[in-house]
Amino acid sequence: MAVIASAQTLHVLQPRSVSSPQSRRFPPRFPRAPHVKTSLSLKSTEAPNIRHSLLVRASSTSDFNPDIGEILGEVSVFTASGESVLFKDLWDQKEGVAVVALLRHFGCFCCWELASALKESKARFDSAGVKLIAVGVGTPNKACILAERLPFPMDCLYADPDRKAYDVLGLYYGLSRTLFSPASAKVFSRFESLQKALKNYTLEGTPDDKSGVLQQGGMFVFKGKQLLYAWKDEGTGDHAPLDDIFDACCRVPVA
Repeated sequence: MAVIASAQTLHVLQPRSVSSPQSRRFPPRFPRAPHVKTSLSLKSTEAPNIRHSLLVRASSTSDFNPDIGEILGEVSVFTASGESVLFKDLWDQKEGVAVVALLRHFGCFCCWELASALKESKARFDSAGVKLIAVGVGTPNKACILAERLPFPMDCLYADPDRKAYDVLGLYYGLSRTLFSPASAKVFSRFESLQKALKNYTLEGTPDDKSGVLQQGGMFVFKGKQLLYAWKDEGTGDHAPLDDIFDACCRVPVA
């Protein structure tokens, strides 16, 4: 997995913690919840099908603070142009449906692959009235590198250099998660999509604070402040299945 983080970057890494999901330090009201394997997009009256019962792994929304939407709403990120904005101002906090995709850092090739897939799906999100919000680790100028070279729509892209949203949502962090997680093996089954996404790839998007390369991402669906779906990447490239994101969105009537 040397392509995920080069030797030149690893020797200057100063990780805040080890890779245990409980190892990052959080404010008292943001305890890290245990990881639960379940399906969130099925209604209780529906019988689970094979695909959902065997292949889909997500974090139960019950693992999160019931007020997580309101808490996340007070977190600030930056637009690609450098303007500070609160999460609560990114979508309608009463009835709006939003997909919040937390990428890894802007120099991660798996981040580029996921951003490419989200870009190709944006028309489908738009037609369903769903707001797409992609956040990456790094400064706004690093976000611009991805937006310009991939390319990716800048009005959907945000930078979180201090990883505040990642902390609030309890996403995984650490060297073993980044380089040695068995969940990362699925990357090798997506060679064609990786190859396409990396046509204009550059390492220049890597954050100046190299500890940021140890951050894992996740995917969340909100209706207003209500969390409907949650996925925490267990390793680099362990992305949520987009079909299940669409399922979670489409089960909610959009105002």
